[in-house]
Amino acid sequence: MIVFTWLDWFWLAAFLLVMILTGILFYRLGKRSQADFFLAGRGLPWWLPATSVYATHTATDTPIWVSGVIYKYGMAGIWYTFFAAWCAISAFASTRIFRRSLAYSQAEWQTLRFSGLGSELLRGWMAGWQVFMNMFILGWVGIAMGKVCKYIFGWEVWVGLVAFSAVCALYVLAAGYWGVVIADFQQGIIAFIGILVASVWGIHAAGGPSGIVQRLTEMNQLHRLNPFAFTGFFDGDFPAAWFLTMMVIALLGGFGMGTSIDWYVEAQRIQSAKSVRDASYSIWAGTALVLTRNSLWAASILAFFVLYPNIAETKDYEMAWFRIGFEMLPPGMVGFFFAAIVAIHLSTIASILNLGALYATHDLYQHYINPHASERRLVWVGRISTLIVLLGSFLYGSMMEEITQWIIFALWIMAAGVWLPNVLQVIWWRFNSWGYLSAWISNLGMSWLVVWILPKYGILPQLADYEQFWLLMGLGLIVYVPVTFLTPAEDMDHLVRYYVQSRPMGFWGPVRKEAERRGLIKKITVEVERAVKS
Repeated sequence: MIVFTWLDWFWLAAFLLVMILTGILFYRLGKRSQADFFLAGRGLPWWLPATSVYATHTATDTPIWVSGVIYKYGMAGIWYTFFAAWCAISAFASTRIFRRSLAYSQAEWQTLRFSGLGSELLRGWMAGWQVFMNMFILGWVGIAMGKVCKYIFGWEVWVGLVAFSAVCALYVLAAGYWGVVIADFQQGIIAFIGILVASVWGIHAAGGPSGIVQRLTEMNQLHRLNPFAFTGFFDGDFPAAWFLTMMVIALLGGFGMGTSIDWYVEAQRIQSAKSVRDASYSIWAGTALVLTRNSLWAASILAFFVLYPNIAETKDYEMAWFRIGFEMLPPGMVGFFFAAIVAIHLSTIASILNLGALYATHDLYQHYINPHASERRLVWVGRISTLIVLLGSFLYGSMMEEITQWIIFALWIMAAGVWLPNVLQVIWWRFNSWGYLSAWISNLGMSWLVVWILPKYGILPQLADYEQFWLLMGLGLIVYVPVTFLTPAEDMDHLVRYYVQSRPMGFWGPVRKEAERRGLIKKITVEVERAVKS
């Protein structure tokens, strides 16, 4: 247990008070309409969504995950976090396409891109999946906070899981996305200061950069400084084939729409920006902050390794960065460090709560149940949905033990077969809703077979995660390519409307020619450009 002084408690109390006041101050803005409750009225300058992207992806589970891979693999483990680089490509590709569509969510975008029964089934599927997935994400973020609180205060894990998420729900229920994005701005600053102070302190405790190098040399572990210290192309625990897989993920991600669980959070930030340009800047800048944060964490975890080199259990060395702050910082600073952790936690909890409620409200309730609902009713449904997502997260959080294992499965494996379809729906006019829906459903089933079920019964050997990724991508091709060609193309009128509004890249020749024949492209392009400039 960690002993807090009065100054430590002051930092924590002050931070929580500021967060609750944020919800009160922005309550009137959040209740005006659905657009305000979920997108802050689509009028934010780029730097607000940018800090929200960074703050949201700085969760309580993130340093646990980064600590796990850096402690185990050294600097080569930084490539586990490189998938975030897809956002930098997205800023100049799929971000622009999505912002022009004016869709509230990725599920709504499906009905703009596709048509007919397939698009409606896809929207319902995507919305339901996102409500579940956001509960799931909140569960693993919450259980990470539970572990931290158990380490600090000796609480039962469920207490940390529930307590701070419940506090966070107060300002999300009150102010919606306005509360989320304004709180994220404050939390992002506090979190970055906390990360910087604790990481530098840990590096200093290990003797500084030169001291870390010297100790690694003495331990015959100097290879940990090399980010390209692979154990062979296919052999060992850290093969180059895995690295190449990460590069493919980063490159494909930027051109796809809905490339991983992360995209859906970015999608909300993209639509809350006041222009296409602001949306692009926000995604690029938010990613730059994430990569900077990862570098600070990696250096401090190397410092922790030279101080505590023989930790065998994953669940123990996953706490490396937290131990740096709580065991090495002086009294008075420990409370500020914990306040930074709470900021890290609340920023993610708030974003995911509001995002899950967006899908439940806009894409399920309004679209399928009550299309003529008033703005007042939609805001209240949004609040009720927020509460449902929160309670669901407590259930899933109580079922999780090892953070890294679940994140790898959810980030890569459970959506591996959908990475190429995510790109195809953006760049190829002929790819249709039935192909995309079949890719999603088949991969969910096959991922459990490949990772858990078939290896358990000896039918398939236990594969490395990157091997599972490529196998699932190949199996997916066998499903969605035939389905796409065996089902009709999307309605041409629908595709033309989508094309002239969103201006997608890639292979859209027949649709473009039809739009030109109708005399729509030039007229719509001029109007859109004027709207963007204004």
